[in-house]
Amino acid sequence: MKLLVVEDEALLRHHLFTRLSEQGHVVDAVRTAEEALYRAESYNHDLALVDLGLPGMSGIDLIRQLRSQDKNFPILILTARGNWQDKVEGLSCGADDYVVKPFQFEELEARLNALLRRSSGFTKSTIEAGGLVLDLNRKQASVDEQPLQLTAYEYRILEYLMRHHQQVVAKERLMEQLYPGDEERDPNVIEVLVGRLRRKLEAALGGKPIETVRGQGYLFNERCK
Repeated sequence: MKLLVVEDEALLRHHLFTRLSEQGHVVDAVRTAEEALYRAESYNHDLALVDLGLPGMSGIDLIRQLRSQDKNFPILILTARGNWQDKVEGLSCGADDYVVKPFQFEELEARLNALLRRSSGFTKSTIEAGGLVLDLNRKQASVDEQPLQLTAYEYRILEYLMRHHQQVVAKERLMEQLYPGDEERDPNVIEVLVGRLRRKLEAALGGKPIETVRGQGYLFNERCK
């Protein structure tokens, strides 16, 4: 999934970028609210992680602006221990949850994953379509309880298509799941990855779970739960 991290402390920002990237996410990590607004306007994100104590525009004002611009992705705020007023104000202006500094990464990851599941309409840590199961915590796929060997990029594409099952997903949205905002993108890579993923799924499942919608994108045909 594509995440927007807004944190002015360089060491923590780098740590979040590294750990979240290791979990398979594509991360846009910025220092200020102004940079975050530019990234949010330029790219599609699945969740934002916002420190409330930013230089210049505050995290609270950033959240208000994002919501006023109809950016409806979940927002997880970082706040200082004991500052309950910030928690209340952050949640009141549109944030969905908070983590108190200092925190363990495992707590942050658990809250982040819960928000991503709820925003996609799923309440558990797996997504299932017939015999195909994605383990969202382990980032692994299986068919009839047998491991399905996917590359990291193939898994990201499959997870995104299954989260948006029975919806046409544009090629550009899939590219955003693979590349940070400032990295050069090659649309041919998506065609190669989807083709390879499709062959693996058809061999394991039968049928054609991924359909190409000419001129629009790709569709995961199966209903997911």
